Amino acid sequence: MTRKIAVLAGDGIGPEIVAEARKVLDFLNTDMDLELSFEEGLIGGAAYDEHSSPFPAPTVDLVKGADAILFGAVGGKKWESLDISVRPEKGLLGLRSELELFSNLRPALLYPQLADASTLKPEVVSGLDLMIVRELTGGIYFGQPRGVKILENGERQGFNTLVYSESEIRRIGHSAFKIAQKRNKKLCSVDKANVLECTELWREIMDDVAKDYPDVELSHMYVDNASMQLVRAPKQFDVMVTTNMFGDILSDTAAMLTGSIGMLPSASLDANGKGMYEPIHGSAPDIAGQGIANPLATILSAAMMLRYTFDLGAAADRIETAVNDALDKGVRTSDIYSDGMTKVSTSQMGDAVLAELK
Repeated sequence: MTRKIAVLAGDGIGPEIVAEARKVLDFLNTDMDLELSFEEGLIGGAAYDEHSSPFPAPTVDLVKGADAILFGAVGGKKWESLDISVRPEKGLLGLRSELELFSNLRPALLYPQLADASTLKPEVVSGLDLMIVRELTGGIYFGQPRGVKILENGERQGFNTLVYSESEIRRIGHSAFKIAQKRNKKLCSVDKANVLECTELWREIMDDVAKDYPDVELSHMYVDNASMQLVRAPKQFDVMVTTNMFGDILSDTAAMLTGSIGMLPSASLDANGKGMYEPIHGSAPDIAGQGIANPLATILSAAMMLRYTFDLGAAADRIETAVNDALDKGVRTSDIYSDGMTKVSTSQMGDAVLAELK
């Protein structure tokens, strides 16, 4: 059975980091006879330059026919002057919406070798292992109406709409509860129910969904407190579920607890387990082309792809173990470097993981 993977490297450091993930996947594909096939496509700014669209028809056809998508990053200063409707980020949003990739899994795992790389005290973050489940296709990023209008007095006014239907909330709720069942059976739902009616409904529906999962302990927390608690005592959380915008913000906060945003993978899944896998960092145009980007988040995203979409747990375990072993050898890209370690380039880090696999 051939497993089809659409490879969308995108912009900025995307091509550099995706190349290292491909290096690892190509090796395992041969070594373990995984029957993976790859086809590359354009997304974001690179797609706009070629097709005047950040999510052109050939890419739409490619991802619809694939079993999974390996994604790099989109965006950069080159395209900032474009109309918002065709900026690179619209390609990513369109991809998520087109495939209904509603469940975004963002793990925050601190490797023990990197405890000193976190800006927080080691005793606060050591042993950190949490999962943020972010609703990805609804909320304020997609709500209508939206735009900028001119008021009667000539002043401009920007507006966006936060909206969630009951079915959208139930769908992400079931996804989060099932993940919590596979972990430590604790789920914290994050909202702003004290001031936003939309998230008041969110809380009500989460309570209702919880009735189907009596083995999972559900708690609720306002987003401002959750942000504070992530920095104060992050190990109190196991699985967090929240809206699109809140999840965007909280997952980046959680990323820095681990020492570098360059370490964290993510998965965005549809109802059937088809997914897009990407590092949670952006395109980092300021370092693109310099060969210093950390590819480990992308390599670990490839591991998540093998685990969640293809049910190839043994292959995923090999990648994760190889990353851990490479870190044990003291190999570091500049974002996680500390005195006494060996500073390496993007490709050298990929080579180090590959060496551990071999």
